[in-house]
Amino acid sequence: MKKTFLQSSLMMMVIAFALLACSKYPGFKQTDTGLYYKIEKISKDTAKPKTGDWVSMDYRITAVSKGKDTLVFDSKKAGQSPFRIQIPDAKSNMPIFEAVKMLSKGDSGSFIIKADSFFVKLGGMKPPYVDSNSMIRFFVYLVDVQNPAAMMQKEDSDRKSYLQSNNITAAPLPSGVYYIETLAGTGMRIDTTRYIKLNYAVTLLSGKELFSTKQFPETPTVKYGQSFDTPGFTEAVGLMSKGGKANIIVPSAQAFGDKGMGSLVPPYSTLVYNVEVLDVLTKAAYDKEQVEKKKTEAKKQAEAQKGEISQIEKYMKDNNLKGKKLNDGLYYVEKVAGTGPKAVSGKNVSVHYTGTLLNGNKFDSSVDRGKPFEFTLGQGQVIKGWDEGITQMKKGGKAILIIPSALGYGPQDKGTIPPNSILVFDVELIDIK
Repeated sequence: MKKTFLQSSLMMMVIAFALLACSKYPGFKQTDTGLYYKIEKISKDTAKPKTGDWVSMDYRITAVSKGKDTLVFDSKKAGQSPFRIQIPDAKSNMPIFEAVKMLSKGDSGSFIIKADSFFVKLGGMKPPYVDSNSMIRFFVYLVDVQNPAAMMQKEDSDRKSYLQSNNITAAPLPSGVYYIETLAGTGMRIDTTRYIKLNYAVTLLSGKELFSTKQFPETPTVKYGQSFDTPGFTEAVGLMSKGGKANIIVPSAQAFGDKGMGSLVPPYSTLVYNVEVLDVLTKAAYDKEQVEKKKTEAKKQAEAQKGEISQIEKYMKDNNLKGKKLNDGLYYVEKVAGTGPKAVSGKNVSVHYTGTLLNGNKFDSSVDRGKPFEFTLGQGQVIKGWDEGITQMKKGGKAILIIPSALGYGPQDKGTIPPNSILVFDVELIDIK
């Protein structure tokens, strides 16, 4: 009897140790699809997300290779609001949905899957530094779960409360949009043949501002009838005239519906617009205005180019640089003449570079990264100054490209590169293929 019991105990221990030895990730279980999972925090809520539900989550993704975790992305550290997504039908085999369906509101869990499988199912966007054979660990904290039917009811209830608290008694249009005129326009009426200049701001029912045209340096002009905002907004604006002002309340059915708009507009959101029509133009008047605007812009650009030429020439003098000015304003300073073939449009080139502003501030460098930059010359894959400047070089050559803003990023704000910046690139042409 004792011998039999001892044999059974030993057998159970062997099986237990064998199971532990087979587990690649201690504490994790595995689904039939190959997803490893570990539920780390369990809330009191037991309801799981269903098809059609909207879920909000914080998440973190790391690449697991050779016992080390490399952070790929952390939504909280990035300062993002909880990521919102709708649960698709059962046909979807994306691991994120399989994982989320295991959780309830307030739960968190860790999930592990092969990197290739994870990123392919997310659309093939695997970061280049993630090894295809590594595993991806994603941690999810489920912030909220919302049911579409309940969300629709809440939208209706919130809109009724908004109308009551603001003493709005106007009847909605047949589409459900509310149009409340606050100042009747006395000028030209709006129709699909005309262009309109208008200022408007849009908020949620809570008062949170989503957008305002006053953020722009110039009042936008749009052709009425072309899609430039929500259908409900377009419908109501068509009732206005030059000089008119109105408040427009647009239910989600005439706005962004059950999908919302990213993290900015939640699904089933009623929008509130405050609108003022500054001008209504015929096509002839609009075309004339555009011609005058182009003339003014061309004059400004010419003046700016003159100023940039002075700055570049001073920079070259201060730094004892001698080079040639190309037809469109690019300055090319050869440091080392290449001895190989010349770079021509259509060829793939490999270039090492360091980019600075005129004040010496460095904004980018392939040298610092230890990896040359590769691109196809003359295909618009880089700024115009590069496409032109590199064609002046031969393999093995080194040069300085001083690029006016018009051949760089122009008025765009690139963060480390302010708008209308002159760029200085120290470049070396490593290879041509």
